[in-house]
Amino acid sequence: MNFTGEIRRDLLTYFPATRAGAAAALAAILSTCGSLKGEGFEVVSENERVAEYYLRLLEVFGVRPELSGVSQDPKRKRDKLSFSCGGEEAARIIAMTRSLREHLSDDEDAALCYLRAAFLGGGSCTLPKDGSSTGYHFECVFSSETRAEEYCELLSAFELFCKLVPRGEKYVCYVKSREAISDLLSVLGANGALRKLEAVSARREANNNENRIQNCIAGNADKAAIASAAQTLAVRTLKEEGRFPSLTKELRESAEARLTHPTLSLSELATLLGVSKGGLQHRMKKLMQLYEETRA
Repeated sequence: MNFTGEIRRDLLTYFPATRAGAAAALAAILSTCGSLKGEGFEVVSENERVAEYYLRLLEVFGVRPELSGVSQDPKRKRDKLSFSCGGEEAARIIAMTRSLREHLSDDEDAALCYLRAAFLGGGSCTLPKDGSSTGYHFECVFSSETRAEEYCELLSAFELFCKLVPRGEKYVCYVKSREAISDLLSVLGANGALRKLEAVSARREANNNENRIQNCIAGNADKAAIASAAQTLAVRTLKEEGRFPSLTKELRESAEARLTHPTLSLSELATLLGVSKGGLQHRMKKLMQLYEETRA
């Protein structure tokens, strides 16, 4: 099951406890996967459990739509179920769901019913995949700009914020921040999906930290290699110029060790010589200064 399916599974455990909540949920379904057809409306869903949820909502108001068609989505290879409703029943439902906006701001339970049903009808969410550059993305797709704006306003009442963009003839409300998606799932009560999001986020952060560590190690290794090469060049030049006899015992010992082991890091060379890294660093600095003096 993909992450969208996991969120839907969580949200389907909440069925409106009041008629106001059921009306709000119906409004969301009609605004996402529904469309007006003549004097009635049609709802299309490729998810059987969402279709059952929709039918239960209509039953609250004594309405029984008819199954008007079954088709297959060629991309997802899933059946699409189409339900139509007309006549006085459809007119009653349409009138009821159109007048919800002013009531949702005063009824938090109904507002949550709307937000959950909006995802069931037109939502999707993806998480980053290992080894991929894809990021977090949560969206709900609406058939009208007005309803998309209402959704954004409703989210803001819960201190949740999203962006709105047109996509063809549809309008998409989306969130790309992991933190914002986490907050949104928490408000919706999608607790199972929220735990998975946190697990994926923790794993991704661990991988990012490991990559940063490896990059740092690689960078330090490059610096050490460059420093070793510079030291080797310096002491070889000092030796070729006959400067070794004038060096102190410690400097000559360090210079010979560097020539013998040009690829060792300073720490490794210090261990070989039985001295501290700081002490060897001081000696190498002195050798480099002598070399620079010959270049002046």
